[in-house]
Amino acid sequence: MGLRELARLVHLSAGHLHNWEVGIRVPKESEVGALAGCLRLTVEERERLVLMARHAREPNWLENVVPGAPPLAVTYAEYERTATAIFNWQLNLVPGLLQTGEYARVILDNRRISRDELDVRILTRVARRELLRGPVEFTALIGASALYNEVGGKATMIGQLRHLIEMASRRNVTLRIVPERVGYHRGLLGCFVILDFENLPAIVHAEQLGGGTYSSEVAEVAAHREVAKTLLSLALDEAASIRLVEKVLAELTAELPTAEL
Repeated sequence: MGLRELARLVHLSAGHLHNWEVGIRVPKESEVGALAGCLRLTVEERERLVLMARHAREPNWLENVVPGAPPLAVTYAEYERTATAIFNWQLNLVPGLLQTGEYARVILDNRRISRDELDVRILTRVARRELLRGPVEFTALIGASALYNEVGGKATMIGQLRHLIEMASRRNVTLRIVPERVGYHRGLLGCFVILDFENLPAIVHAEQLGGGTYSSEVAEVAAHREVAKTLLSLALDEAASIRLVEKVLAELTAELPTAEL
């Protein structure tokens, strides 16, 4: 069924449905119910979607903290905010929730946006870190290459590595490093996040150039959990991971003139 035909059946504009589709707006529970009826969904599926809509309309803390935050970032932050557990695999970079502002600036500066837009995106990413002060269990698996990639230069990386060590000391944060030269594993094919919720299906966010895709399909989530299980089996334990971060930090610090520390 095309978007325009569906919009006609539920007596809404196609633009309205498009805004839901891309995460710019959140539908009301009644609107989700109307869609479910038109698409002849099962009672269980309808109840699941209505429940998701009910939670999605809770106050959006990120928009209040960072006015003008990008809609897609706001949507993702809301998933993070309501999650009970987050598993994040990053091969070559530090995960967003563990990035410093200086590190994030280098990654987010794609030269196609204004300085003001860049500042908002950086504030948005930094604001998301506040989630880690809450009860969410955050597990970050990072490829060892991320420690050696001097994103923003040595001074920026020194600050970033120090921040990693600090964040790893929190009870709800688990940091583990996957060493290089461990052979082929499916984690090499791409980075992803698994978000688990108390009363809702888990969601997988797979990263792509310029954005990412979401899926709550049972098979898709299960496939990513298998990859996560493999990565956990390959990763250093927490203590060894911190020792490796400290080793790289010491090497970088020794290479940088004292005046720049």
